Amino acid sequence: MTTTPIGPIDLAPEPIRDHADRANLLAFLDYFRSVLSRKAVDLDQAQLSITFGPSSLTIGGLVKHLAFVEDHWFTHVLLGHEYPEPWASADWETSPDWEFDTAPNDSPTELLAQFERSVARSRLAIGGVSDLDAIAARPSRGEPTSVRWILVHMIEEYARHCGHADLIRESIDGRTGD
Repeated sequence: MTTTPIGPIDLAPEPIRDHADRANLLAFLDYFRSVLSRKAVDLDQAQLSITFGPSSLTIGGLVKHLAFVEDHWFTHVLLGHEYPEPWASADWETSPDWEFDTAPNDSPTELLAQFERSVARSRLAIGGVSDLDAIAARPSRGEPTSVRWILVHMIEEYARHCGHADLIRESIDGRTGD
């Protein structure tokens, strides 16, 4: 097991106050991406696998989960592409929570690199769409899904999981804040 910690990454400032919906949504999404990354900074592989209370969530699992969520919503649903690796070959049948279950096997460097690749793909995907009311290439749960809905959902997903990460990080070394 490697103990190389995750190092400094793109740390976005608080979202700007803009009157344009698209700019606001993207700023908040980037802000929460940065918050999640800050929760993982300087943690080694063992620390990324620590749970808090009765929950099985770990910061490493959250980083890998949100990498998957990025690829799910922006690459798979919005653009309609097949899943990229490692998701395409994951054994979802045996392990429905594969990203959480396998995160302890990944080094901090691997987890962060996967997260950054997924976010980069998402930024490219959303960069090509200017209309928030545009409908994604694939339906979600059988329903047409707008770009606006995807962005709002992603902000909600990150905000919830950043709260989880905050509690776990505080239990590891006392570090708090966004």
